[in-house]
Amino acid sequence: MKHFKLKIKLFFLSVLISTISLKAQPNFSKVDAWLADHTDVMGGRVYLMVYKDGKIVYSHGESKMDFKNKSVVNYFARLQGKTADLSAYTASTQQQIASCSKWLSAALVMTFVDEGKLKLDDTVGKYLPVLSQAGKGNITISQCLSHLTGIKAPPLIESLNEMQNTNSMDQAIAQIAALPVEGKPGKVFRYSNTGLQIAGAVIEKISGKSFETLFAERIAQPLDMKNTDFGKGKVALPAGGASSTPSDYMNLLVMLVNKGMFNGKRILSENSINQMQVNRITAYVTVAYVPTEAGGFGYGYGEWIMDKGIGNNPGNAVTSPGLFGSFPWIDNQKKTAGFLMAFYLNNRGRHEYYVELKKLVDEALK
Repeated sequence: MKHFKLKIKLFFLSVLISTISLKAQPNFSKVDAWLADHTDVMGGRVYLMVYKDGKIVYSHGESKMDFKNKSVVNYFARLQGKTADLSAYTASTQQQIASCSKWLSAALVMTFVDEGKLKLDDTVGKYLPVLSQAGKGNITISQCLSHLTGIKAPPLIESLNEMQNTNSMDQAIAQIAALPVEGKPGKVFRYSNTGLQIAGAVIEKISGKSFETLFAERIAQPLDMKNTDFGKGKVALPAGGASSTPSDYMNLLVMLVNKGMFNGKRILSENSINQMQVNRITAYVTVAYVPTEAGGFGYGYGEWIMDKGIGNNPGNAVTSPGLFGSFPWIDNQKKTAGFLMAFYLNNRGRHEYYVELKKLVDEALK
């Protein structure tokens, strides 16, 4: 009889454990539905990865390529002298990530800060005399990383095209030196490629190495980002020139959400991570330009602050979306990260899409 009662207790215990286990599993059905419903307006292909509690908990793609989306992909492939890949995205699909590059570049610059080779309040004229000669030498590294240089840069695509046609980093900086000024450094926010290009040139001068080499040595290799690089052009484009994959970029996000640690190795100090996530668009800053997809977000170093935080405290959720539609984010409070790969140029509704998707992911992970 006692043996029978024990069996009954064990049976109900196993049922209880199974029920708890099932309840603990994230339900991504609404996320699945959202991806299916939005694939066509986000370029015909999307891929989403989500991380929580030390592992990838979601990895899924959708593909609905129509004639219009194929034409856009073909056009950009021709510009690069490549043949377009129209196949469905996977976790290992590599493509240009545009302004998602800024997060990578800011992290790279912060490795120099951690080592004491560079200070955030260092002025750029110390390393790049041509900027001093043009009256721009007092811009700080901090202002370069947060789009507060006060330089009136041309529109993003125009700026990237101009940089791609330069023959050296020195020539690129000479072009920036010739740009007009629209305000005092630290007082005007203009989202552009300019500040990160200057910061990239500074770390080249400090190290005597190319930006691409520095990125490979300090970020890509330690984070096992085997398919992420800034290309082989004459001049690296820190603000928008990287190509990556969902699985590679997720490694960066994992490092960030774990406050600088990745696979037991420290990549960045916790202080540097926190500094990157402090909103620099204060009440004393005039906003000259922000892209539509940013909405009312704040800005730190290479990343947008989705919830601006209080004072000098880092924001809970931060992101660095790209011109072509990809959307990476981390949530410090929930200890989660996500990366949506997409390729579409129409920014109409994009900000709302990003906020809505993150909300659905957060609900699934409760």
